[in-house]
Amino acid sequence: MQVLSACNLWSVGVPTHRRRRSCVLSRREICFDGMSSVCSDSKHSPNDAVSPISTVQVQDETLDLGAMLKEVALSPTRRVLVASLTMFSCFCSSRYLSALALGDPSVTLEEVTPPVFSSGPLFPIEDRIVQLFERNTYSVVNIFDVTLRPQLNITGVVEIPEGNGSGVVWDEEGHIVTNYHVIGNALSRNPKAGEVVARVNILASEGLQKNFEGILIGADRLKDLAVLKVDAPKDILRPIKVGQSSSLKVGQQCLAIGNPFGFDHTLTAGIISGLNRDIFSQTGVTIGGGVQTDAAINPGNSGGPLLDSKGSLIGINTAIFTQTGTSAGVGFAIPSSTVLRIIPQLIRFGKVVRGGLNVDVAPDLIANQLNVRNGALVLRVPANSLAAKAGLNPTTRGFAGNIVLGDIIVAVDNKPVKSKAELLKALDDYNVGDKVVLMIQRGSEKLELPVVLEEQSS
Repeated sequence: MQVLSACNLWSVGVPTHRRRRSCVLSRREICFDGMSSVCSDSKHSPNDAVSPISTVQVQDETLDLGAMLKEVALSPTRRVLVASLTMFSCFCSSRYLSALALGDPSVTLEEVTPPVFSSGPLFPIEDRIVQLFERNTYSVVNIFDVTLRPQLNITGVVEIPEGNGSGVVWDEEGHIVTNYHVIGNALSRNPKAGEVVARVNILASEGLQKNFEGILIGADRLKDLAVLKVDAPKDILRPIKVGQSSSLKVGQQCLAIGNPFGFDHTLTAGIISGLNRDIFSQTGVTIGGGVQTDAAINPGNSGGPLLDSKGSLIGINTAIFTQTGTSAGVGFAIPSSTVLRIIPQLIRFGKVVRGGLNVDVAPDLIANQLNVRNGALVLRVPANSLAAKAGLNPTTRGFAGNIVLGDIIVAVDNKPVKSKAELLKALDDYNVGDKVVLMIQRGSEKLELPVVLEEQSS
């Protein structure tokens, strides 16, 4: 009989207190046999012959089973706990369980939908930034540096994208300004002016990106600037408005627009964090007068504009200081004063015409080996140069083979010069034909030497 078989699990006839102490329940016994004893109907058919003693014993065993389950629930093992939860979900179902699985038909969508409030008008500072972005975003382009490679069995060449960066529309003639290093892979092939070196995406008024070939006009590695030209209709060419970087103040607000990681026309905001910083460009040169900002500048922002709070171009984003390759809050831009001096020359001549001494100056490492710690050591002076005519002496060798140091330039127009880099930086403010006064050290004496600057050979 089912009741007896269930109760026989605890070995009828064994004292109760001893059975509780020694009994161990299995999952099968708890889930099936035990529950059948607790939950089964106690009615018996007339043919079932059960002695009163057995019935009493069965009832005692049923009570023992309930006590046993309570005792197990107070100190459950993992198996017992899982089995108990299973039995609870089967025999003590809740109306909330069906709602979790099948939804709750007693509620309506309106009752469970929260009210939505109108955002209202923007704050004045937000509205101003939005307008600045909408007005200038069409002046920012996306540039893909491409390398032309031949493909087997196909006539012509295939364009392989090499990099991604940003640029700005300079004028309605289709000139695009960007960084030298943005198209550096293509420039490493020494392309001629007029060759295609990049693909340029321009945002049209309807929100579509239109793709054009970027033709090389000119590039200047020393200032990390380059000019491309696209054959695009004038209605989508919106030139950037250029401002004055010379009037910038630390703490004023600035905006950066670019294509970081390929996310086109991304806006970041910050402040001017510093001025007159030396920028260590990816071209391997140092650019003076850089603008430092904490506006997020990431790979892909290079070549894009840094704008002031009026939407005017104050710099071309070019570098970040980071140990991870992403923005760390220290970004740099080439000031607009430098851009205004370089870009017109690139458009007009395809190169930058710089005023200089046109002499060879010793690198800092060689100067230090020759015990020159302060100033720029002159190594070679071309015979027909203006510097030679002015009397500048080169480094030579004596009769005994010893090195005779040449003139050491320690100042330009009273501006101190401590190295070759500082000499180039000092001469960067002058044009061809300007006259400067060099303070030189020749042996143990210091002399002033006026020199007319000539075009610096590349």
